[in-house]
Amino acid sequence: MTVNEGALDRGIRIVIGIALIVLALTHVWAPWGWIGVLPLFSGLTGFCGLYKVLGIKTCPMRGGSKP
Repeated sequence: MTVNEGALDRGIRIVIGIALIVLALTHVWAPWGWIGVLPLFSGLTGFCGLYKVLGIKTCPMRGGSKP
């Protein structure tokens, strides 16, 4: 798995994931809140499978351009 998410994208996913899990734990939006595990995992690892399938990459390129 290669990183395909930028820092802002990862931060947003982590916040949304934690918020959804908290809603599930407090029974406000259970059991749908457990879907928050997906954006949390994605944000922590920096890899999004859907981005991979669609060819999207929000992280900056490293090492400059190749000839």
